[in-house]
Amino acid sequence: MNDDILLHNIALSTVKDIGPKLSKHLISYCGSAEAVFTSSVKQLSKVPGIGPKTIDRIKKANTYHRAEKEIEYLHKTKSQAISFHEKGYPHRLKHYDSSPLVLYYRGNINLNHPRTVAIIGTRKPTDQGKIICDRLVADLESYGIQVISGLAYGIDTCAHKKSVDINIPTIGVMGHGLDLLYPATNKKLSKQMQENGGLLTEFPIGTNPDRENFPMRNRIIASMSDVVVVVESKKRGGSIITAEFANNYNKDVFAFPGRINDESSEGCNRLIKQHKANLLESAADIGYIMRWDELDKPKTVQTKLFIDLTEEDKEILEIIKEKNHISIDEINYRLKVTPSVLASLLLNLEFKGAIRSLPGKKYALN
Repeated sequence: MNDDILLHNIALSTVKDIGPKLSKHLISYCGSAEAVFTSSVKQLSKVPGIGPKTIDRIKKANTYHRAEKEIEYLHKTKSQAISFHEKGYPHRLKHYDSSPLVLYYRGNINLNHPRTVAIIGTRKPTDQGKIICDRLVADLESYGIQVISGLAYGIDTCAHKKSVDINIPTIGVMGHGLDLLYPATNKKLSKQMQENGGLLTEFPIGTNPDRENFPMRNRIIASMSDVVVVVESKKRGGSIITAEFANNYNKDVFAFPGRINDESSEGCNRLIKQHKANLLESAADIGYIMRWDELDKPKTVQTKLFIDLTEEDKEILEIIKEKNHISIDEINYRLKVTPSVLASLLLNLEFKGAIRSLPGKKYALN
């Protein structure tokens, strides 16, 4: 995306009290971020759900200077930004209403890695927790995964460090702008991560690591991951919030169990007890449930055997083929047909042996 278009997108994304969902809604009606700013009050008032207060914020917004500073910083530091409507925007993230209008990143990042695993946990892990984390990352290497975490103290740092040590690509999702690093003790680690992965944030420069930013950061971690693993966690905290997001997004969540009187495992045990996480003992459990052990040699659907495949059938197969498994909601979003029509199409493909249904209203290729 050229700097001029990016400038308008950044400017819109930083208008006060206009979040990702509303900004994309405005663009869909006005045609572009620039058009949002140049539209008259009368034109904006015709946009469904947009009231006088929102229009006033847009008209009084003074965000272009900040956007110019952001682009200047991106060029200076060899960082990048990607907008929601660009082709390379993370496909796992794109179909959620809360997906950011603009993402900022630095390093050698694949935003659409074939297999992604979030590894999260307490900021004060036990020695056993650190050992479990290291072993998990090492054992996941053979599955060709990318590790995502939050670059925080504790399990996050452990997951990133082990990934760097054995050259697994890893992304640190941050709750502040690219011009800061929190915690500062991970400065060296963050530079190492950029060689095979890097740093990602939805926040522009000048954004501090304020408390309210981290739940927002956690939703990015959950949505960009195929699998979310909680290593150790207390009853409450960021890891539990991320697991909740993952469950809401129909992601596969795993947790290592711990002793019933161990405070550092209380959150994991509760997730398992409430059926919000699969009990995890080793990386092989993830491989089994995700069928990654069988996907090392990718299967292809022999579509030529199905002489009666429609164009919609073929489109569905291509959508499912992009992932190891996919929810019916995402297929519906991508295909843009009514739920009843989609249900019929999926049922026919199951009868033909092209796909199989999975728990949680998900589908995979046969």
